[in-house]
Amino acid sequence: MSFKDKFSKKPNKNKTPTIDDNVAIRVTNLSMDFKYSKDKIDSLKEYIIRTIKRDKRKSRKVRVLDNINFEVKRGEKLGILGFNGAGKSTLLKIISGIYEPSEGEVKINGKIAPLLELSAGFDKNYTGRDNIYLNGAFLSMDKKYLDSKIDEIIEYSELGEYIDVPIKNYSKGMKAKLGFSIATLIEPDILIIDEILSVGDIKFRKKSGKKINEMMAEGVTVILVSHSIRQVKRICDRCIWIDDGKLVMEGPAEEVCNAYIEDANYSKIRKERKIKKRLRRKYG
Repeated sequence: MSFKDKFSKKPNKNKTPTIDDNVAIRVTNLSMDFKYSKDKIDSLKEYIIRTIKRDKRKSRKVRVLDNINFEVKRGEKLGILGFNGAGKSTLLKIISGIYEPSEGEVKINGKIAPLLELSAGFDKNYTGRDNIYLNGAFLSMDKKYLDSKIDEIIEYSELGEYIDVPIKNYSKGMKAKLGFSIATLIEPDILIIDEILSVGDIKFRKKSGKKINEMMAEGVTVILVSHSIRQVKRICDRCIWIDDGKLVMEGPAEEVCNAYIEDANYSKIRKERKIKKRLRRKYG
């Protein structure tokens, strides 16, 4: 069996949801738990010894998303706001199919291009060409489709003769270029972006930015996570605001962004007051 046959697969037809045609994404009662070990085990030897002695502490469960519900209409641009650690990136990874939720479900109507960690899914020991088939398989592209697109992907990535060099010899920018070229050439219905990308060198950044803008102009559904409120207001029609894993507000982008800024400013003032109070106690 060749490399291409090994890692190529047909799209999973079971992923097609039974939701209204005008709905691109439906998130229902979604919750996500992560388990953290209370043990600090620094070596395999210590892990084995503690396992034999049954001296391992139980892991701690942390809920990072709690009963999230929302819909995204076809062609809509949805922004997701929240402070660091709120659960935004975890939500995007669940929607993209990278994580399985602990509770609830996500229904998708269309092909997704997740622009998250662009070099994720690459095998460093395979060439760039081989990784196109590997990464494409993760995105549910079959071999026939990848065969028809491979020259276009290679040309867009600007990797030239390096496409037949193992990925372990690529720079971070080269990997990101290849990942972006694969993800955006599948003609997606839904674009998921964790911060607007800065891919590769200046020339490629302009090209990748132009590509994203073209897809948005064609009516592609967009979910955007960004800390730039100006960017969210410019791109998005509607926003949801997540805080401590919970959906606290949903509505027009302008309205949600303004409420988020107000809360951020209040939190900053409250934090500064606590610091001043602590300093007064310490130094009189």
